[in-house]
Amino acid sequence: MTIFYDPRCLDYSAPSHPERPDRIARTAPLLKDRHPEWDWREPIAATDDELLRAHSRQHLERVATPNQDFDADTPWYLNVEAHARRSAGAAIETAHTALRGEPAFSLMRPPGHHATQDRAMGFCYFNNVAIAALDALEKGVERISIWDFDGHHGNGTEAIMADNQRIRFASIHQFPAYPGTGAKSFANIDNYPVAPFTPRDEIVKIAKQSLEKLVAFKPNLLLVSAGFDAYARDPLLQMTLERKDFAQFGQWLHNVDVPVAVALEGGYSKDLPELIDAFLAAWVG
Repeated sequence: MTIFYDPRCLDYSAPSHPERPDRIARTAPLLKDRHPEWDWREPIAATDDELLRAHSRQHLERVATPNQDFDADTPWYLNVEAHARRSAGAAIETAHTALRGEPAFSLMRPPGHHATQDRAMGFCYFNNVAIAALDALEKGVERISIWDFDGHHGNGTEAIMADNQRIRFASIHQFPAYPGTGAKSFANIDNYPVAPFTPRDEIVKIAKQSLEKLVAFKPNLLLVSAGFDAYARDPLLQMTLERKDFAQFGQWLHNVDVPVAVALEGGYSKDLPELIDAFLAAWVG
């Protein structure tokens, strides 16, 4: 397992904001202690050319402009552009590593799956997984599946990937919930909205079906937006998954005969480090 991580991703925060540094600050030492054999690498920041595959030039300029809050959830931070570029770069490098035959995980912030071509939103500035997918296509990968099990709909990834026939995207998420999208499937987009407090066995069944459909697409690469806010005790949603369910997701990936790269999205409970560890440990077997 290769972990892409840069401690500078801890260097920004806002009072009472749920997407805070300790999500990563508590996870990194736990993983290093339990899995000393894993390889840790510092990612290279994404370039303009890489970002522009998913975002407009105007969006890049706005993220780089000081003192522009994007919405109530997505404030401007000092050096936020640099942080977001490193997070996007980590996603790209996880894909490259996976294509070389080694599982890879991006333990970075900010997350990405809400960012659209022209808008930062929902704690996200650049769409890390979309950027990684489009980079891989540019480098010759024929087909890519994207599995998003974050508890919120991956609206930005959907918008960027819609109608791209070399991409298959699936999102399992609470509905209704932020951002209010993801009620229907269309074209190459498979949405799996689940009601608040849906029993966990039903969510696990849906998640398995969604992954099986993505694998049936016969992708050359499987990218995963791994959010852990579908956890029963996450403060932002009313979903019901437990630690063992995220371990089950990891076991499924272990059994998939496709290169797999994973980027962290959401997950805001105090148990996040344990959830990530359960998922990764099961994935690598």
